[in-house]
Amino acid sequence: MDAFRQKYTIRAILAALGIARSTYYRWTKEPNKALSKVALAITELCQKHKYRYGHRKITKLLKRYYKIKRHRNTVQRIMQKLNLQCRVKPKRKWKSQGETVIIAPNLLERNFTASQPNEKWVTDITYIQYGPETKYLSTIIDLFNNEVVAYKLYNHQQTPLIVDTLNAALEARGNPKGVLIHSDQGSVYTSYAFQGLVQEKDLVSSMSRRGNCWDNAVIESFHSSIKSEEFQYIKFNSLSSQEVTVKVSNYMNYYNNDRVQEKLDYYSPLEFGGIAV
Repeated sequence: MDAFRQKYTIRAILAALGIARSTYYRWTKEPNKALSKVALAITELCQKHKYRYGHRKITKLLKRYYKIKRHRNTVQRIMQKLNLQCRVKPKRKWKSQGETVIIAPNLLERNFTASQPNEKWVTDITYIQYGPETKYLSTIIDLFNNEVVAYKLYNHQQTPLIVDTLNAALEARGNPKGVLIHSDQGSVYTSYAFQGLVQEKDLVSSMSRRGNCWDNAVIESFHSSIKSEEFQYIKFNSLSSQEVTVKVSNYMNYYNNDRVQEKLDYYSPLEFGGIAV
């Protein structure tokens, strides 16, 4: 606060930090106290994961890495006091795109679990608008451990984008047969090029019902996470193309290796079950 008060008003600084005026003035009246061992550990975990985790995940990691067992309500109270809370992700609207050619049935039926690797993959495209031009991110996730198997970041969302992503995933996993690959009914996924590749590689195509994003919730959630977590404080069109590419790459590495998930008993995808090819 002292560093910025000469340039900005207290009200403007507190608004930018999301801190109430009453909280700030209460802090100024309270004597400075050294943080407890628990509070220090919680702070380190929140900083390490860039404030992406809520109190439930922090509680689990606190026990795992610091051997400190606390009720999640206690952890939540400490996080609130120290202003370490996780952000609330903004919801985005799903839009159906393109004309249909080949429509596959919804074989996944919202069963987002798999008993083994390469049983079920989900895929989708999202846009990244933080560089000089809009880029399109195509991702494939394995539902066994929610690992990102492959991704491609192009400056278009045409068929080569998703064909190259699928080929990269197959190469990364040693060309498995019989994988169920689930997508929406976007024009690139219903194209003869993509469906022909699915058939050629002995895969099984599955598609969400038209206009129903919940049928592909895992990949939708992942694309929401990369935007809200990696690009949280970035303005649209404010980075170079190279910076966008680096940030996407960094997040993919973080997600597979370090980002814990409740579904995986609070392990990261590769901690839960890395795939050896």
